[in-house]
Amino acid sequence: IPGTGHKYYLQFSTEDYRTGENAGNCLATVLYPKTKSPPVVSIKCSHTKDHKESQEEDNRLYQRIRHQTKPITGNNIPDSYGNIDPALEPVWALAVAGSSSIMWERSTEKLSYFMAQVKSVKQWIRKDDFTEFDYTVLLHEMPTQEMISCHMRLTWRPGHPLKVKHFCASEHQGLEEASGMESGSAAGVPDERGANF
Repeated sequence: IPGTGHKYYLQFSTEDYRTGENAGNCLATVLYPKTKSPPVVSIKCSHTKDHKESQEEDNRLYQRIRHQTKPITGNNIPDSYGNIDPALEPVWALAVAGSSSIMWERSTEKLSYFMAQVKSVKQWIRKDDFTEFDYTVLLHEMPTQEMISCHMRLTWRPGHPLKVKHFCASEHQGLEEASGMESGSAAGVPDERGANF
């Protein structure tokens, strides 16, 4: 689009990241503006998994997190052999969902990202029904091969949007601040813990 940017039309299939099963087909338009703003995405998907089944999966994930006897902490997920401790699978799932909003904000026509590893995660105990975690994640930038370290604070409860606040530091760009809110499944940060944001 002259003076605006490039617009792409995409048709693709999605899969459940855990099982690899087909999760549906999508049609999307993606506009990469000439300005340094995130791409503008319009998407329509037909899901093979019904909404009730997705809600049940979210509730199972939530219950696993809420029934821990002590706050969840972890490092290097997956480990250097690609293994994820089954006890840490819920925090990995939330990291995948949360980091997708960071990758969307940072992506350009020439740069893309995928989450390589959760370097560290710490759960905060809250008095309400939300779960809250602090993450340090490594994003692999393509095609530069640079590893970008991002700190992410994630808050979630089933039936509510996933709230993500983050900042990323890279070798070439220094400290970069941003925050976002991602809606969807596995979708108020208290002031006393929000000093970094």
